[in-house]
Amino acid sequence: QDDCSEFRSQFEAGGRLSCTRENAPVRDASGKQHTNKCLMCADKLKKEAQRGGGTFQRNKSPASERTNQVRCS
Repeated sequence: QDDCSEFRSQFEAGGRLSCTRENAPVRDASGKQHTNKCLMCADKLKKEAQRGGGTFQRNKSPASERTNQVRCS
């Protein structure tokens, strides 16, 4: 079961999730305590994106589609 399914659609391409500052402590699977569930999921989703298995990767274009930009003065 995905504990963070409700937050996945809100996770931005830049690896950010906007969370409230409510104090409702929760522990993740490793036992680490977080201020609230949203902040726990923000940490989890950011780590997934860094490993390449998260939402962040779907918005990146393949290297073959990227163009080189030249700055003109």
